Amino acid sequence: MPAIRRVPPQGYSEQVDALAAVLADVVAHGASVGFRNPFGPGEAAAWWRTREPAVRDGTLNVWIAEDSGGVAGTVSLAFEPKPNGRHRAEVLKLMVHSRARGLGLGRALLGTAERAAAGAGATLLLLDTATGSPAERLYETAGWTRYGIVPDYAADPSGTLEDCSFFYKRLS
Repeated sequence: MPAIRRVPPQGYSEQVDALAAVLADVVAHGASVGFRNPFGPGEAAAWWRTREPAVRDGTLNVWIAEDSGGVAGTVSLAFEPKPNGRHRAEVLKLMVHSRARGLGLGRALLGTAERAAAGAGATLLLLDTATGSPAERLYETAGWTRYGIVPDYAADPSGTLEDCSFFYKRLS
């Protein structure tokens, strides 16, 4: 299993290219994570750079999983800054590079985010994913509860509209 570690704010910019490679790979393989083709490492790096202020102020935590080939996966956890929502956080951009799929890395990354959220005092986690995707099956088997499906919520990388499933998980 690749080693998972949190990217510290002071080292975030050094990880942008590796994070971009994972994002570009998952989009190239059809993952509906917010981007449309054509999409490559340059666009992916630009997007990750926009996340740096949130990483620096602590409202966004990013983890990477590294194997012998480099960064094999990532997950992010966004903390709610509004006072009435500080008990919740959102799991974002859980992505596993195509070379590392099927090894349990997605489940390990999800567990890392869940433990970090609980450690930070969050009692409720939220996320969304394409309905019928492998990620949806992961969340269902990891104890998450689907609370709704929105039809035609977002376009996949090819531009086809897909339904989106919304999940929550209570942390004890």
